[in-house]
Amino acid sequence: MAILNKSSSLNIVLDPKKTKRKYPEARIIVLDDDFNTFEHVANSLETIIPGMSRERSWKLTVEVDSEGSAEVWRGLIEQAELYHHQLLSKGLTMAPIEV
Repeated sequence: MAILNKSSSLNIVLDPKKTKRKYPEARIIVLDDDFNTFEHVANSLETIIPGMSRERSWKLTVEVDSEGSAEVWRGLIEQAELYHHQLLSKGLTMAPIEV
């Protein structure tokens, strides 16, 4: 819906229901395998995922080993694609990006 004001410029009124809609989040999931070491997985997560602490990377690595997988990051698809690619390049076994 557009409304003309006194100066004849066009003002846009946004529908609050549409402007509050969130973009879908993408999920990065690391899978368990028989060849990557705990140290390698934890170091890769800490190096590639921004803000990943040493403690968090080790907790996620243990979760991958004990549960078979762990969500290691969630956010915008563009960033997810980058981190997913970088983790793959480190040799980690990855699930497809989930949206």
